[in-house]
Amino acid sequence: MGNSINETAIKKLKLLFTIVNRPKAEFYLDVLGQFDINCHLVTVGMGTATSDIIELLGLESHKAVIISVVREDLMDDVMKTLEEKFETVRNGKGVAFAVPLSSVIGVNMYRFLSNRRDV
Repeated sequence: MGNSINETAIKKLKLLFTIVNRPKAEFYLDVLGQFDINCHLVTVGMGTATSDIIELLGLESHKAVIISVVREDLMDDVMKTLEEKFETVRNGKGVAFAVPLSSVIGVNMYRFLSNRRDV
């Protein structure tokens, strides 16, 4: 029994920021939904490239910023999936990064954010 992992152990949380072209926001929300992520915030963003560069490179300047709360034990799989989608989906380029969430007040809030009712 010493080698078994306690499935109900508290998992650390991270804030995942995914920045994609606005028309792809729903697609990436569906991708993230595959990982049992319970909490997302989607906001609009604007790229910083000049209009000349945007036109020359055929870029989209209107961005969606998806902020998700993800359990740390899921991060490797989430990031690998996003990286693969950024490379293979037409007009699906994006940027993703995560930062640690240092504290959450209350067990019920943790349960909601981590989408785990068994903790």
